[in-house]
Formats: sequence, structure tokens, C-alpha cells
Amino acid sequence: MTTLAALEEIIDASGAAPRMEAMLPAGARARQLTVRTLLAGMCLAAADHRPAHLTRVHQALVSLPADDQRRLGVTAGWKQGPHLLTYRQTEYTFGLIAAALARQEPDGLPSAELAGICDSLLEASIPAQSKDASTSLAVDWTDLETFSRPPPAKGGPCADPEASWGHRKHNRPGPKDELFFGYYFSAAIMAADQDGPAVPELARRMTVCSCRHDPARALVPVLTAMPANGIALGDVLADSGYAHRDPGAWAIPLRLAGAQLVQDLHPNDRGPKGTHHGAIIANGNLYCPATPRALLELGPLARDATKQQAAEHDARTAETARYKLGRLTRDDHDGYHRVQCPAVTGKIRCPLRPSSMQLDRDRPEILTPPEHPQACCTQQTITVPPEVTAKTAQKHDYPSATWRRSYTRRTAAERSFATAKDPATNDITRGWCRLTSLTPLMLFTLTLLIARNQRILTAWNTRQEENARRAANSRPPKTRKRRRKNLAVLAGPP
Repeated sequence: MTTLAALEEIIDASGAAPRMEAMLPAGARARQLTVRTLLAGMCLAAADHRPAHLTRVHQALVSLPADDQRRLGVTAGWKQGPHLLTYRQTEYTFGLIAAALARQEPDGLPSAELAGICDSLLEASIPAQSKDASTSLAVDWTDLETFSRPPPAKGGPCADPEASWGHRKHNRPGPKDELFFGYYFSAAIMAADQDGPAVPELARRMTVCSCRHDPARALVPVLTAMPANGIALGDVLADSGYAHRDPGAWAIPLRLAGAQLVQDLHPNDRGPKGTHHGAIIANGNLYCPATPRALLELGPLARDATKQQAAEHDARTAETARYKLGRLTRDDHDGYHRVQCPAVTGKIRCPLRPSSMQLDRDRPEILTPPEHPQACCTQQTITVPPEVTAKTAQKHDYPSATWRRSYTRRTAAERSFATAKDPATNDITRGWCRLTSLTPLMLFTLTLLIARNQRILTAWNTRQEENARRAANSRPPKTRKRRRKNLAVLAGPP
């Protein structure tokens, strides 16, 4: 269980409590329950695996030791004597916060104030030694069902007008696709850098939006705001649900923010998709016009593939890379770069490039070059504008072995949501939070991630100490010799 001192340190480091207090209206008399104490109670309830109910928050506060109650204002001195915090006071303060952080006209998206508060609190839950451990983020979204019943089939009001119908998939028996009424919960989880050391998989950013909005578009402003706060964006690992979005909604804003995309391509985006100056556009790259069609239509390796199948797949993707036009320059400030024919760079043999025919015969050879070669075959270089591969361009060639090893880091996001939905900790299914509208749900989801980050850090530090202890012990542990008896010995002599 996370200690109260650690939670208070996170709240104070974020500076969120004074900002929220300044947004609340001034009453005739001072409130007994401050924003700082309420946030501590919400985090305590989440850390103790309690549901996100205000009654549980009140119980967590009144269950503290007497000294902590007096220090936090849970017990205050009134004219009639000591006064213990009541549930109505908890409900009143939380209602003021929810009203202050909500949009004036609720539309299913968080306000700028609410997003800023969540970013500062979640960032404060990451210790200083882990902030620069990695710049890679694994992103994903999941369902967050509201406690409100959906509106009637013929239309009409409901208790949560910001919620909407959404679509989710599950691994339970029965139909895999189903509808739910609520919100999309998105999170960006720290993942190890490529070829870098392992890092604790901490939630660094989060947001909640109504199902009537696109969760990918709702997450983009949260991620692109990180460089302005001094947090560099590295690899962004996403599945095909993000990659299939319009380039202006996902890929282009992240590239402008300095991120490098490592993502799975949607089946509709894979394979050849037109030409540019004669070069074939496929999987985010430009390829020689004589590239075999079967190589350009390669898909990702199946999950249940054997070692032999993986080796054959990697050999074919390596052969496909030989036909790729070689990149000569980085993207300029407008997103343009220049590429060169693979025969000029020495990767293939082509009669249109006589110098390449002197290369070793272990390289692929173009036997039937185009009768009417275009610019990619006649010019030394061609310029590639940003709109050619704006949607599908990424850090590694898709679906090569390098891309596959890098993309496996995305499972950090799935593991994070698995812990958030684990009934043994905080089960965020319907009824976990009985407050409606986006702002209360987002605040309680934030405290759940803060408590989860502390659990991950505790487990990580324990494992690191155990590894250091084992490394310090030069002698390996003694293993007991086990005598194995076969059936012939047990049966005895005939």
C-alpha cells in the first residue's frame, strides 16, 4: 500500500492543489476540506484498491491516524469542539472542483485546465531518476464505461449526456465485438528505448474523451504538449488503429513535435499505393519500379509463426530492402528529402545504370527494366515531398525484423490496461465510479494511474535490489542433486 507521505509529496510537487484552490469560489467561511486533502484521499482510496466512490474517499480520510487527521484538516477545531469531516463536506468540495474544471459547454472533451492538472499530477508521480530513463511511449486506448444507463432507444435524456456509444473488443467467450456506453480512456506508457535498458512501465500521460470523439485525435494535443514542458518525444509505439487515421490527425503533428513513429499499418494501407516519379509507394517507402510484386505485398509475421517461418520472412524483407530507394538527406523544415536509385547506391544490378552491372552477382538483378524509364531511373536523385508518405512513413522498414523487434515494446500499454482492469486491484468496469460526466471520471482515473505508478515503482525497486544482491554473491546458489528413477527401475527385475 502506498504511504500517505509519498502521495502528499506527489501532490505538492505537481503544484496542482494551489492552482485548483484558486479556481474555486470563496465561501462565507473557510472549507474544512481542502483540495490537497481531497486529492490525498482519492489517491489513498485508489492505492487501497477501493472503488472510486466518494464514500470510500471519506472512509480513507477518517481512517487516518489522529495526528494526520489534525494536520490535514480532517479533524478541525470548531466552537463546539473537535469536528470530524463529514461525507457532505467531501461531496461539496469535490462538486466545486468538478464544476471548476469542466467546460462551460460540455462536449465530451476535457478542458484545458483539467488536462493541465492531470499532466502535472501524473508527471509528478514519476521519480526524477526515471524521467530521463526513456523517451519512448507506448500508446493505446480502452473502454471506460459510465455508471449511467444509455438514453432510451427513441431518444431522450440520460444521467450522463457527455457519454456516447462506443465499440470495444474483448477476449471473453462469446462475440468479440460489442458496444458500450461511456468514454475512451487513452494512456501513454513509458517503454524502453530501442536497444536500451529496461525501464519501469509508468503511465506518463492520459486523457479521457467521449466515444463520439476520435481517441487518437484527443491524445495528440496531450503528446505534442510534452516538448514544451521539457520532455523530449522519442519513439511513439502505436497499433493500426492510430496509423489508419488521417495524417493530419496523427502522424504529421507527432513528427512536427519530434517523435518517430513505430506503428502497425492497417491492412488497407499495406502494399503498393501509387507511384512518385515512377517509384512505387509501399509501406511508407519508395521502391524501384521493377520490384517483385510479392515482396511489396508482404504482411507482418504471424504470431504463431515457427522459427523457420520467421527466418524465411526476415530473408524476404531483407531482400525487399535492397529495392528501396536510398535516402540521401534528412527532412528539411518543410518536410522534403531526397532519395536515390538503389542501383546507384550499389544494392541491385540494373542495365539502366551501367556502373551497377559491375557489382557482385549476389545482388538482385533487374532483368526487364522499364521500356520508358521515368525520373527515378534517369535522374541521379529525386525529391520526395512530405505528402507522399505522410501517413505510412515510420522509423523502420515495415514489416522487417528490425521493425518487429521495435514494435514489440508496444505491449507495455496493454500490460498497463491489464493492471488497471484487474479485479484484484482496481477494476474499472461499470460501477467502479458512480459519478457521471467526464470530469469526475477523469479525476478518479488519474488517481488510479498515480497509485498504479507507485505499485510499479515499488515492484521495480524490489526487483533491482534483488538482482544487485544476486550479482554481489559471486558463488552461485547450491542446487540439490535429484535422482531420477525410470519405469524400469521402479518395476524391478522381471
